[in-house]
Amino acid sequence: MARGEGRAWHAAGVSVEPIILIIGDEELLVERAIADVVASVRAKDPDAEVTDLAPGGLEPGRISELTSPSLFGGGKVLVLRSAQDLGKDLTAEVLRYAGNPADEVVLVAVHSGGARGKALVEGLTRLKARKISCPKVTKVGERVDFVRAEIRRAGGKISADGARGLLDAVGNDLRELAAACSQLVADTGGKIDDAAVARYYRGRAEVSGFTVADKAVEGQLAEALEQLRWALATGVAPVLIVSALAQGVRGLAKVGGAPRGARGAALAKELGMPPWKIDRVQKQLRGWSGDGVARALSAVTEADEAVKGGAADPAYALERAVAQIVAARGRHPAP
Repeated sequence: MARGEGRAWHAAGVSVEPIILIIGDEELLVERAIADVVASVRAKDPDAEVTDLAPGGLEPGRISELTSPSLFGGGKVLVLRSAQDLGKDLTAEVLRYAGNPADEVVLVAVHSGGARGKALVEGLTRLKARKISCPKVTKVGERVDFVRAEIRRAGGKISADGARGLLDAVGNDLRELAAACSQLVADTGGKIDDAAVARYYRGRAEVSGFTVADKAVEGQLAEALEQLRWALATGVAPVLIVSALAQGVRGLAKVGGAPRGARGAALAKELGMPPWKIDRVQKQLRGWSGDGVARALSAVTEADEAVKGGAADPAYALERAVAQIVAARGRHPAP
């Protein structure tokens, strides 16, 4: 392919464009995008050379030097990091090269986004560089989607609720989430539900306590007691579990008492709860009456007093509270 034709490099059936612009500052996604480009190039040429460049060490003329044909042939991948920090002259040099790219050389420009270095982004866009977006994953829904995609990537399957449980357990760091997803698929064989998340992360109070609460308000007595015993056996403090039970039942009261007709963002603002949590509680409310919720709140209050008052057997107090919550579900006041 002659220099300047602008055709994509086809590597093992994968089209690799000569100029690629990665925009965003989500580190894991940026590194994966770069790795995917390199893997595609090396699928055709296993010995393709990869060179990392940064504006601080990039002198005028260096791009031309690195993209000139090698005596020994072979492909090249040039990764230009922090491209937003290129000065005016280096930006012009990169754009001149991008307008007439070399044969079997892939230039990957990594830009963090934002207004800085805008001329480079606009110039490469005009030259029809391939764009890969890697923005920060900040919204809960986006992180849930990320977890589910990671599980699929590893060959497994997880429900939205299971993904939220994993987020509660592991946190928001994408690298930690990716590692946890890979490990869960390896340990479970691929089918991951709330119980699997709780089983492998039962030492985390955020999972154990709230999983007990979810099972209790959903009327699943056996599962709730099993989760409770796991939590206590792994050292979760009874006070954290009773707190989770209280939040679960109060969530029923808040959502159940919300103004009729309130929806979406307005309802979330009214209740001070994220939309996904409201959706979950609305599902849990099926089978509950106002009287039943009141009975459950009373059971939680008794358990809280017993646990914080130094009850002789906190485990018994918690088991009794779970049983009372489950029993209160579906109970209606006498006519």
